[in-house]
Amino acid sequence: MIIQTLEQMEAIVKKNKELYWDGWSVVHRYRSDKAKTSKHGVYFKGNWCMARVFEPSRNGWDIPERFVLGHAQT
Repeated sequence: MIIQTLEQMEAIVKKNKELYWDGWSVVHRYRSDKAKTSKHGVYFKGNWCMARVFEPSRNGWDIPERFVLGHAQT
């Protein structure tokens, strides 16, 4: 799902504890033992986590719908 405005993306990140900002990109990070051997694995505060980065494009941020459910579209 494409999120076109900064305000929409800020609301989504604010309501989901697994999402955070890294500059203009949004990162989805969650704990996983698989992260130890994955190219998407990161070590964060003593735990292995998977991290997926959603970078903005000309159209906005393309993120999975599960992060948007429950958010009003404007």
